[in-house]
Amino acid sequence: MQEKTVFNHKLLPYLLILPQLVIVLVFFFLPAGQSIWSSFFITDNFGQNPIFVGLDNYLALFSDESYYKSMGVTVIFSSLVTFIGLGVALLLALMADRVLKGKLFYRTFLIIPYAIAPAVVGTLMNFIFSPSVGILAFVLRDYFGIAWNPLLNSTHALILVTLSAVWIQVSYNFLFFLAGLQSIPDSVIEASAIDGAGPWRRFKDIIIPLLAPTTFFLLIMNIIYAFFETFPIIDMTTQGGAGNATNILVYRVYKTAFQENNYGSSGAQSVILMLIIIALTFIQFKYIEKKIHY
Repeated sequence: MQEKTVFNHKLLPYLLILPQLVIVLVFFFLPAGQSIWSSFFITDNFGQNPIFVGLDNYLALFSDESYYKSMGVTVIFSSLVTFIGLGVALLLALMADRVLKGKLFYRTFLIIPYAIAPAVVGTLMNFIFSPSVGILAFVLRDYFGIAWNPLLNSTHALILVTLSAVWIQVSYNFLFFLAGLQSIPDSVIEASAIDGAGPWRRFKDIIIPLLAPTTFFLLIMNIIYAFFETFPIIDMTTQGGAGNATNILVYRVYKTAFQENNYGSSGAQSVILMLIIIALTFIQFKYIEKKIHY
């Protein structure tokens, strides 16, 4: 029997978690509290001379049609990034799991994009798809007759940021899906094949259910990623254009605060965005997790 480690010092456990608590307090709770506080005030262009206005910032948002448009864009963008990213990553993981020769090379090659900073990816994609000098824009225009211009075409802008965001996140999803596939016992797959189950039947009835916990975790992480961590990509590619077609909620918070100097409205938007994420996470754990078998 393995002996358990016992800490007799009552203060030691708290000292061990103290660094993490400080980081969470400084970088999460304090900014969140400041956003909540500032959402009840209006200030001048320098963020000074606050005047208490109660819920006026929130009421102004819910009467603004452009805010509802940003919500719709965020839903579309996050859905595309999440489901395309999960689908492509699962396909690549299934293919990599079957590779016998050179599998280390393939797996390393598929993981590399996740090591690249989102701002760098946005810069690269902006250059590659530039309507004036981009090589892929040239191919689309001259060989497929598509007048590619994400600066003027809202659909092209949404495709550009979605493609950039998915390209990074696929590597993250791939790692977890591949680990999940490797944890499935070969005996289960072999037994189903002996019983006459074809590749699609084995995938649908065995692999997908056994990957459900991994998929559920990745679903939550991808939604959070699409809501918050795609800010550098949008800032380096479209800046919320064309025609606010890529002005998702997190980028709108930035523009409202640092371009329009409306810190009260920006704080209110931050609070609403935080509540949306909390609600989505609660719904996922409350209803979707019940269908997951660990």
